[in-house]
Amino acid sequence: MTTDVPDEAEALLTSEPLVAHLGTCHDGKPHVAPVWYRYDDGVVEVAIAGRKLANVRENPRVALSVQKDEGGRARWGASIRGTATVIDDEDEAGEVLQRINRKYDADDDAWSENTPVRIDVGSVDYWTYDDE
Repeated sequence: MTTDVPDEAEALLTSEPLVAHLGTCHDGKPHVAPVWYRYDDGVVEVAIAGRKLANVRENPRVALSVQKDEGGRARWGASIRGTATVIDDEDEAGEVLQRINRKYDADDDAWSENTPVRIDVGSVDYWTYDDE
């Protein structure tokens, strides 16, 4: 079940193409790796392969962390926890990959070896830092 994500958090998550860190689990140990992401209406889309994909297939509970920095100073951050679903349908997968690639100004067919995953947001925490 997707949770309501506060409007301010949604605005931050959709503000610009930032790198996120996806946390998965393998043999009871955390595995964290950078990913491109796309957020829309309580759902995060990422494209993954290798260990990350194997981990999600084994255990769909994931976490995603996004942070905006300027000159080495954190401006805002968000932590999302949710349940991931691997998108195996070829047509749907192609559409998701295109959406993610377009966000990062990459060719539509870039990173085609990756498999898209949809994360239904279960909870989100976010924070902003005031200017000093």
